[in-house]
Amino acid sequence: MWKRDESAKPASGQPAPAAAPTTTASQPISAAPQPDVRRQMERDVVNIGKSVVIKGELNGSEDLTIEGHVEGKIELKEHVLTIGPNGRIKAQVHAKAVIVQGEVNGNVTASEKVDIRDGGSVDGDIISPRVAIAEGAHFRGSVDMQRKGVQPQAQASQSKPVAPSAPAQPATQAAAAH
Repeated sequence: MWKRDESAKPASGQPAPAAAPTTTASQPISAAPQPDVRRQMERDVVNIGKSVVIKGELNGSEDLTIEGHVEGKIELKEHVLTIGPNGRIKAQVHAKAVIVQGEVNGNVTASEKVDIRDGGSVDGDIISPRVAIAEGAHFRGSVDMQRKGVQPQAQASQSKPVAPSAPAQPATQAAAAH
């Protein structure tokens, strides 16, 4: 049977002051570090609010959500760019992935995916191996779905040996017939 430790009782009628919490490896010291731990586990995301206007070049090494206006150039080569429903972009965009819920005027290049969601709008060319356009989205431009790791120069060098050999065969056959 469990028995309360009599030494823990206060001698007077007042309650004892709270003892410092004991911690084990599985318990956090306090509630405050938990959000920091979560933030370290999640990718850092920066938000540009509705009232912010940026003109110029925007580079970063974190995921970015834009709700304001950006004009110029946006480069997030290894990160995700999200244009929120209030976001208005007039820029050339280069990112790992681009999610469009607002408006983009300019060319969009993504190394992984471009996702134009319902209510999103893109006026410009898209270069990405994967493109998703939701019902209710607007898109005007061209789509180039290049494969990952294949550059346009590599495609051209692969087709050069094939192209000259095909016309050469009919020419030799024509010469043999004469």
